[in-house]
Amino acid sequence: MNTSLNAARRAADLAAVAGGEVVDLLVVGGGVTGTGVALDAAARGLSVCLLEAHDLAFGTSRWSSKLVHGGLRYLAHGDVGLARESAVERGILMTRTAPHLVRALPQLVPLHDGDRGAVVMAGLRAGDVLRRTARTPSHLLPAPRRVPAAEALALAPGLRRAGLTGGLLSYDGQLTDDARLVVALARTAAGLGARILTRAKVTTLTGEGAEARDTETGTTFEVHARAVVNATGVWAGTLVDRIHLRPSRGSHLVLDASATGIHHTALTVPVPGERNRYALVLPQQDGRVYVGLTDELVDGPVPDVPEAPQSDVDFLLNVASSVLERKLGPTDVLGSFAGLRPLLAGTGERGADLSRKHAVLTSPDGVTTVVGGKLTTYRKMAADAVTAAVQRHNLTAAPCRTNNLPLVGATGPTTTAPQRLKAKYGTEAAAITAMNRPEQISGDITAAEILWAKQHEGATTAADILDRRTRIGLVPAERQAAEPTITALLAERD
Repeated sequence: MNTSLNAARRAADLAAVAGGEVVDLLVVGGGVTGTGVALDAAARGLSVCLLEAHDLAFGTSRWSSKLVHGGLRYLAHGDVGLARESAVERGILMTRTAPHLVRALPQLVPLHDGDRGAVVMAGLRAGDVLRRTARTPSHLLPAPRRVPAAEALALAPGLRRAGLTGGLLSYDGQLTDDARLVVALARTAAGLGARILTRAKVTTLTGEGAEARDTETGTTFEVHARAVVNATGVWAGTLVDRIHLRPSRGSHLVLDASATGIHHTALTVPVPGERNRYALVLPQQDGRVYVGLTDELVDGPVPDVPEAPQSDVDFLLNVASSVLERKLGPTDVLGSFAGLRPLLAGTGERGADLSRKHAVLTSPDGVTTVVGGKLTTYRKMAADAVTAAVQRHNLTAAPCRTNNLPLVGATGPTTTAPQRLKAKYGTEAAAITAMNRPEQISGDITAAEILWAKQHEGATTAADILDRRTRIGLVPAERQAAEPTITALLAERD
């Protein structure tokens, strides 16, 4: 099974579809939902082509909080079904399909004088019931408990000490990297025969295929298909009429962990004056901390790369500082990022009021569009979209089997490679170590990882590596420093 994505494979796949090959399913969009659709369909025995205008994980999928969460927020809003769906999908990722990419993240709700925490603890316990019904073992995600002040400080040394009475400790899932999950999905689909074409911008979409432009050469081509799925997220309405979305902006800040005193345990911080709204202080394995997350409805054209406005930066700094010993300021911000959630339009005045449920819609000409949802539930979204397309077009396909299908790197011989590499590449870490290119490019990232991205992960430009195969690009100064070296490495002959 060849899971490698590279320039040679792209050329062969492009020649096949442009030469008149008719595929069972055309997927448009290379984010977590689109690559999930491609994998689901290929695993059912369908021939698949995926077209992405830019690069894998170019859009919203790389701008998440990097959490695989169990749906606690949905419980607070009374949506038990969506909460349970999230818990089930989290369990599938952690135990079967991507255990190398997801780890248990301890999360602490700090309690200061006057914070009783009873209501929050009731919610955490309800979330633990969902964890048990989803059959996720407690050794992966322990039950929540209340901790005294001394233990809270041991877990999160940066907490404000004055008035600290303790905290509520719970556990959820954290991705090593959301963009790496997308790459793993695309490569696993490619291993089952799917044709994955990045830099192929769709200009016209119908129920029988698409017209597209190869943005590397400027040439146009057609893809013919028996069924079509539009999985372009916030851009879905630009390809299919009658799709009405209300994007919501979620902004994050990138800080150095030493500035916050938060290194291994995340913080869940109540937003002052709000009910059931929290910000998150999320430590990463690279020594950074992400602070998020806003939820602001936006109007107007959808940009390729959204930006976090100063108002979001100020809001997040203030909320995080409310529970920290040291007040955070603008000079602590190393970088920021923002993503647009593809929420279905509704009557709410805030992003938090719009449903996180996904929807599968079919246009009169037969295009199946999947929108809404969350990163955690991508697999269920993909399964529903493929099932709808199969039924609409009477395709012969096996049942969905992605709930037990390991992604690239999830299975294979055990390896003695560094833990940092195993957390990103799983069982492929040994192959990267064996490349014997240990030159450090930025932080711990080595030349071997850059070359691996080029040879196996479909990266063709420095931006692909800086912004998606690694997250060097989240800190502009580090991006600028690393770009020339990465450009030179990509120019090396294989």
